Amino acid sequence: MNDFQNDKVPRGKAATRLIFTLISMIVLYVVQFVIQALSLIQYAILLITRSYSEPLRKFSNQAATYSYRLVRYITLNENQRPFPFSDLPPALEPPEDPVRFD
Repeated sequence: MNDFQNDKVPRGKAATRLIFTLISMIVLYVVQFVIQALSLIQYAILLITRSYSEPLRKFSNQAATYSYRLVRYITLNENQRPFPFSDLPPALEPPEDPVRFD
């Protein structure tokens, strides 16, 4: 078992991880903007049609999971490189049913 607490991390590997982290930070800002836009679009649909869009809701849930994975990678709490360097993660939790407005 390799214990990185006591071993020194090679600078080359740390530099490579830093590059992927910087890319992930940029992607995170884009994903946050997309989630905010999707939320506004969902509410516009809700106000106009008085029902929400289930496909948009599921996509927003997957985007939230993806942003969570990005944050875990950026903060060195996960080693798997996030999408586009690996597969998109499945949703952590299914959307809550039914959606309530109370």
